[in-house]
Amino acid sequence: MVLNDSDRATLWSRQGKDLSRIFPDLCTAIRDHVPPGVVLDGEAVIWNADRLDFEALQRRMVSSRAALPALVHELPAAYAAFDVLAVAGQDIRTIPFEGRRQLLEELARQWTAPLNLSPTTTDMELAKTWLKDLPATRVEGLVFKGGSQPYDPSRAWLKLKTKSTFDAVCAAVIGPITQPQAIIAGLPVDGTLRIIGRSTVLSARAGRELGRHLRPAQPGHPWPEEISEASLNRFSKDKGPVHLTLVEPIVVEIAADVAWTGKSFRHPVNYLRARPDLAAADVEPPPYLHHR
Repeated sequence: MVLNDSDRATLWSRQGKDLSRIFPDLCTAIRDHVPPGVVLDGEAVIWNADRLDFEALQRRMVSSRAALPALVHELPAAYAAFDVLAVAGQDIRTIPFEGRRQLLEELARQWTAPLNLSPTTTDMELAKTWLKDLPATRVEGLVFKGGSQPYDPSRAWLKLKTKSTFDAVCAAVIGPITQPQAIIAGLPVDGTLRIIGRSTVLSARAGRELGRHLRPAQPGHPWPEEISEASLNRFSKDKGPVHLTLVEPIVVEIAADVAWTGKSFRHPVNYLRARPDLAAADVEPPPYLHHR
């Protein structure tokens, strides 16, 4: 969310954290191209060629003051505006979305990079085309809002995420080998089987069926028996250890959204089924994942 008042432009996270220091390039653009008294809802992103680069965004978020200027030059940010909450200092959140969108489009008429207006459509066929093409850009999905809806900070709208289905390697689980609670998924990177995420909680039936295919790990397993929660989910507030039940690697089919950090998935993947007919050594990463 961005706010341009009479003194300066600021950028804030949904959790109320001031991100202005991290995105001085965006704040400058907002101050130059957004009238005072305007509050926008949107998202700061970094593009790498024609793809969103979440890892680059994270580098910005954790950079020191000394390193930030070089990163701003190396990894310029962009801002995608979704909505407008105030104009000329007047709260317009009660105005229906159609009206707010018209105001936002008027505000954005003279915008240039790095400020962008997110596209919208009422054409379902066009929306389906966007949804099909999104994985290649790593945009997570589409948001559906009613034209008569006021602005609701509790997110009273629908978000449809794009997911891709592919084969990965399960070389560990959480819980007992006969009734695993979740899988730990991996993919080969530079000759090493790298952990790329955990699954959502398995149903009792899925856990039992998977357990029939699992065998205890043999010596020389590439993964440790304990990892940090942060290595599975960097956004987790739980920084404690996670105990892994190591197993002989097997191929599993999973579904994952496109929120890829460069090393792992931001969100838990969905386990679909075991693939005992395939060899773990033959699994390759999906082409849209670029490892670093």
